[in-house]
Amino acid sequence: MEVVDLVALGESMVTFLPTRPGRLADVPSFDRAIGGAESNVACVLAAAGHTARWVSRVGADGFGQHLVERIAGYGVDVSSVSRDPARPTGVYFRTAGDRGTGAHEVAYYRAGSAASAMSAATVDLAAARAGRVLHLSGITAALSEDCRALLHTLTARRPGRPLLSFDVNHRPALRSTLEGPLVLLGLARRADIVFVGEDEAQEAWGVTGGPEAIRAALPEPGLLVVKQGEKGATAFDGRRPTALPVTFEPALHVDVVAATGAGDAFAAGFLSGTLRGLPLKRRLRLGHLFAAAALTTPGDLATPPARDHADRLTALDDTAWGRLRLAPGWTQAERATQEANTP
Repeated sequence: MEVVDLVALGESMVTFLPTRPGRLADVPSFDRAIGGAESNVACVLAAAGHTARWVSRVGADGFGQHLVERIAGYGVDVSSVSRDPARPTGVYFRTAGDRGTGAHEVAYYRAGSAASAMSAATVDLAAARAGRVLHLSGITAALSEDCRALLHTLTARRPGRPLLSFDVNHRPALRSTLEGPLVLLGLARRADIVFVGEDEAQEAWGVTGGPEAIRAALPEPGLLVVKQGEKGATAFDGRRPTALPVTFEPALHVDVVAATGAGDAFAAGFLSGTLRGLPLKRRLRLGHLFAAAALTTPGDLATPPARDHADRLTALDDTAWGRLRLAPGWTQAERATQEANTP
């Protein structure tokens, strides 16, 4: 099995986005898109020039075919995605409002999906492990007992285990037992890189007191990235005693179109910097830039800024970084300027 930069394992679904704001009961029609935390990371990294593979299961139906074709269209290797003739591909509908507001509605139709039957016996473990980074999320652990057992298998420390990235992705609507948050905590403690929101840590584990308190609750991961919303993100590096142990980078000023997918994009940006061996400060800034690309587009997925453009921005001094303000179309505008200047 060819080794790629990143392997992402998890469920993706066909997403139906409303054609206008309003309650699901009132929206007359929807546009079809794709969504899935792990495949989002793979797609963004592939668009950023990395090699990526998505490992999952879909139904032997039109929705499954659509998912595979769309994700492959980003340049992601989908050869390890299996089709289940007996279970459907998951779908969901959501309102146009921000997920963080009380008016936001999501209707999932994923129970009994093909991906919920992922297990050590139904996915290609060799393909999942054939990456420099293996990216997982807590969403998978909530899909079924088999999925939870699969994550425990993949997060077990063993010779040759790839660098393990874990996004907590706490989704209370998916947790059917009180043990769910403890499962997330246990999985996070087995990972090398962990992404968690400050709000997630409070909701899932009751941890308050900011990033330092979260680090105290999660001392094991070599890299812990605490996302602090509009404020920024803090990274704790416990791999090298001589390195700066804590790095904070403020978020950018962004004209937000939709917040969906921003967390996945942030993880993709940070992992892109990790794969390139960049300093921690620039990894966090790449995370913010990739998130800004998602925040300024309506869907779950957005094309990240070109590498040279992103590198110029991450190299800015702190004052210039703090003055940046990004509006819809900022990534395309840079690409158009580059094309116009190319002989």
